[in-house]
Amino acid sequence: MSAVFVTATGTHIGKTYVAAGLIRHLRAQGKEVVALKPVVSGFSMETAAASDPGVLLEALGEPVTHDTVAHLSPWRFAAPLSPDMAAAREGAELPYDEILAVCRRAAAEARGTLFIEGVGGVMVPLDARHMVLDWMADLGLSILLVTGAYLGTISHTLTALAALAGRGLAPKALVVNDTGDGPVALAETAETVARFAPSVPIATIPRNAVDADFDALGSLLT
Repeated sequence: MSAVFVTATGTHIGKTYVAAGLIRHLRAQGKEVVALKPVVSGFSMETAAASDPGVLLEALGEPVTHDTVAHLSPWRFAAPLSPDMAAAREGAELPYDEILAVCRRAAAEARGTLFIEGVGGVMVPLDARHMVLDWMADLGLSILLVTGAYLGTISHTLTALAALAGRGLAPKALVVNDTGDGPVALAETAETVARFAPSVPIATIPRNAVDADFDALGSLLT
């Protein structure tokens, strides 16, 4: 079994789109896949099908019900804010050690490939003392870093890589996802990032990506 933690340089970058594409790709090959998005904010059961948990469940071939959502995303908050703020709006605080335990148990029990999708970007706070960066460091899983193709993404990407390196972490792969607002071609963004991060394998995912695009990315994670 392999386990991959999917993180990003920020929010609305395409973590779920990339994770769901990889899930569909592996399932099409007859491989077993499981997924978790333990923490989600900005969630409403009324729009669950279009939410990140809903998209992941659809990719897994599972119905979007209260039970399946609760299993995939145990900690759900209504406010579209960082998890610490969203939890505080509901008089709660994320139980960091419990989140780690859920992820470790899933990794130990899963057959095939496990995708754990983070929340927001690398430095998003989970509670008063922990960020997504701590979460990844404590789990010690392979990391897939998703970045966009917008103006400013190169600085954000290199900053995220520096933050990871500061904790002794390096992504197994970096994917430049076409967020639809980039001033240059995906390949040009990838080439520029590669000049400053030559040791990081980089893939690109275009809009309306096809299976072959995710096959190329998946090969970097094996």
